[in-house]
Amino acid sequence: MVKRPTARRGFALLDAILGGTLLAVGLAGVVTLSQRSLVMLQRGEQEAMAAAMLDALLAGVVTEGPTAYTQVREPAGRMPAPWPDWEYTVEIRGGAVGDPTDVMAMVRSPQGVEFRCATRVAPHDENLPPDERSPEKPVDRATRFDEKENAGAK
Repeated sequence: MVKRPTARRGFALLDAILGGTLLAVGLAGVVTLSQRSLVMLQRGEQEAMAAAMLDALLAGVVTEGPTAYTQVREPAGRMPAPWPDWEYTVEIRGGAVGDPTDVMAMVRSPQGVEFRCATRVAPHDENLPPDERSPEKPVDRATRFDEKENAGAK
């Protein structure tokens, strides 16, 4: 009869327990990461929808004009389809005649998360059609950019 060394007894059991533990830790990490990525994906989708809604609200103020917007549309309420569960608020604060108007748009998701965007709207004659509201002197953006770059390099 051949005797086996006693030091090797239980090695397979210890190896199986250690392997199972490492596998469990690895699977827990994968599940946690997949759950976090799903949450981030949903948040990104919600932010993209909010950005589209804010853009639509601010575009309405720019195209209709700040004064006409408050006369034609409600400053707060529910968004139209395809976002009827979302709420919105548009605040328009005008300064003196000829000054830009501060516009702040806010949308609230069904879960209560708020997204905001603010801008300034240059004054214009709202009696003119939109195609006649262009500035008297065209803006040369390339020259303005070069001037800022050169001023920053000095």
